[in-house]
This record gives sequence, structure tokens and C-alpha cells, in this order.
Amino acid sequence: MPSERQTVVAGLKVFLIGVSLPGQPGYVVDEHLDELAELASSAGAQVAGRSIQARKAPHAATFVGPGKAELLRDACAATGAEVLVFDDDLSASQTSKLEDITACAVIDRSALILEIFRARARSREARTQVELAQLEYQLPRLTRRWTHLSRQVGGIGVRGGEGETQLEADRRMLRQRIRKLKKDLVRIERTRKVQRGGRRDVISVALAGYTNAGKSSLFNRLTQAKVRVEDRVFATLDSRLRRGALGNGQVVVFADTVGFIRKLPHHLVASFRGTLEEVVAADLVLHVVDRSHSAWEEHLRVGNDVLEDLGVPDERVLLVFNKSDLLGKATAGGVMAVSALEGSGMDALRQEISARLHPDETAGRGLCDYLDRTVLAT
Repeated sequence: MPSERQTVVAGLKVFLIGVSLPGQPGYVVDEHLDELAELASSAGAQVAGRSIQARKAPHAATFVGPGKAELLRDACAATGAEVLVFDDDLSASQTSKLEDITACAVIDRSALILEIFRARARSREARTQVELAQLEYQLPRLTRRWTHLSRQVGGIGVRGGEGETQLEADRRMLRQRIRKLKKDLVRIERTRKVQRGGRRDVISVALAGYTNAGKSSLFNRLTQAKVRVEDRVFATLDSRLRRGALGNGQVVVFADTVGFIRKLPHHLVASFRGTLEEVVAADLVLHVVDRSHSAWEEHLRVGNDVLEDLGVPDERVLLVFNKSDLLGKATAGGVMAVSALEGSGMDALRQEISARLHPDETAGRGLCDYLDRTVLAT
């Protein structure tokens, strides 16, 4: 397996910016910046400071307004920050204008998430998915890279020139690469469908939910696997399959999948749709939520929205509150509460999964033979 690569912000100081719009309390934006700080740290950056700007609407040219942009320039100079990271998506012109005013590199939340995915993608499928998402993100943002050349070769009414030629060449190159990557993903997905076809008589349970909710730890508990568990966002990008026993001879395949997050770049969602098909095809989906997190309700909503977008019906979803050991009190009735770390609640969870699935003995016997030949050999 290739080792993890560095992100473009690794080792740099970054300054975080959020915007509070009407109807959005400042404390909510502050919580979002907490998550942005976690993303930045996960990318290897050092958070030097943060700021929230209240506005009636985003400023067309700079998102935060020219006065705030100048204050950000001063804040970066005072803290030694080299990169400004915005919690909201910026247009190409906004990014260019902000860089001119602040003399700092400027990226947005989507770019940061894409960088984390690029650094952690290990399998051929994940690397292809991430590269596709990055190129589709970059394509409409190429203009600002060549504005300095455009200024040199003409003004109003002048067409062509070195800058325009290079820009169009870059666009053609990116479009060609995007087409190739999409074809590659189609071939990879065909292979995955063949593999799923071989498992069509096998009962499967997918673990889904917000990133860093403890899905991999729960996966290890349910399957006795020993996959690496890390306390950071997006530790898992590739689906992992293992068998696990529910008791009374009942065995199913569990799938650990990529985590969700608020404002996940839509290009990334589209690129990873093939991987998320493990969730769509599962007989049961365990929606894992870190109940100890202060923003667990928002995490639950984000997970519900993604599952709905994927077309997963409610009756195939079992809500599981994880990290119950950190709560200090029982969760609400009617919800499975477990601690993947300590193992509490696991017997009840297995019983509930069994009750939801009603697997028959034939499927259980057939599964063992199939896994010995395929899944466990990968």
C-alpha cells in the first residue's frame, strides 16, 4: 500500500474564517469552525487563529467584505499565518481578490477536504475518485491562475494571447483527463458489481455515518477484525468487508464505509458514489452517531440527508448511538446505545441486527464458503 502523502497545507499556519448570515447564530458558526480546525489539523496544518464575520449576505467580490479582508491581512501578519481557510465555498474571482488583498494563499472548505482525501487515498479506486473530484473542482477555477498573463497581452476587445492560449490548453487537458477518469471509474464499478453479484445471496450490513463517529471501532467489535483505528476525520476512504457472527450460527458481511461531513463537496459525493453503493446495496444500514459529540444532532441530520440522497429507505436503517461510555447517562429509549471502545451494548446490538434481518441458515452456510474464496482473500 502507498504511504500517506502530505497535503498542500501540511506544516503551515492557517487562519480560519466563518461567516454568520441572518438566521444563523454565531455559536453555530463557531461550532463549524471547530470542525474546520479539526480538518485543518488532520491535514497537518497548525491553526494560528480564527474569526467570524456577521453579514446580511456574502460580499460579491470578497465574500467577507473589503474592510474585513484588510483586517484578515493584518491578522495573518500578526499570527504568522500563511493560508486563509474559509468555511464556505469561494468563487474563483473571490479567491483571487482575497489573495491580492491579504497577500496570503486562500482556500475554502471544499479544497481542504479534497486535499485530505487526496493525501489518504490508497486504493486505485479511491485515488481515481479523488483525482476526478479535484479536477472537476479546479476546472471552473483555472481563470485566476492566468490573469497576470491576460493583463500583459491586451485589454477590452482583445482576444487570444499567451494567457488565453495557456488557459484553453489547460482546460482541454483537464477535460480530457476527466473523461478518462470517468471511464476508469465505470470499469472499476463494473468489477464491483460483479463482486456484489457474487454476494447477492449473502446478507450484508453497512456501517455509515458522520466521519469520526467510531464506525471502524464498531466494525472491529462486530467482526473481530483488527483494522487500524484512528481518532481523526476521514480515516477510512475505502470500503472494508469482513464477516461477523450474530449468534446461533448466523453470520453476515459487515461493510465499513467512508464517513459523511457537512458541506461535503458535491464532486466528491458524485465520485464516491460507487463506494457508497455498499450502503445502497446493504440489507441493513447501521447509522452510527457519536452521541457524546456536542453537535450530534447536526451529525445525525447530515447522515440522514446523505442516506436519503442515496435512496436508502428508513426501514433499512438502524440508528446506533456510539461512545455511550462518554455520556455518563442512558440515551433515549428505542435507540441502540453502545460503546465500541469498551464493548458495552454489543450483545443487544447483535440481537437487534438479527431481529431486523431474520437470516436463514442456508444463507449463513453459503456465506462462509463464499468468504473463504473471495472476500477474506482480499
